[in-house]
Amino acid sequence: MFDGTSKFPLGRLLATPGALATLEEAGQTPLEFIARHARGDWGDVCADDKQANEDALVDGSRLLSSYKTSNGEKLWIITEAQDDNGCRAASTILRPDEY
Repeated sequence: MFDGTSKFPLGRLLATPGALATLEEAGQTPLEFIARHARGDWGDVCADDKQANEDALVDGSRLLSSYKTSNGEKLWIITEAQDDNGCRAASTILRPDEY
């Protein structure tokens, strides 16, 4: 996806209304954050969450990234765990208060 550097399948791309409003206020698009997530740039997560994401690339569990918009608002991207067929159904961009 994007430039061939995606580390995992994103599944369907979804965004909550709050995340879209936050991005609009910042003058940014979801794609810049989705691209970072897909490349394995987990953003502003703690060391334990970074390691959990690296483990998830192997074991298929959920992936979580956290980023700040240009105006300092936090956004998360969550990619669902793999199903029994090894597919990740969706990646969602949302504000933490929408979780």
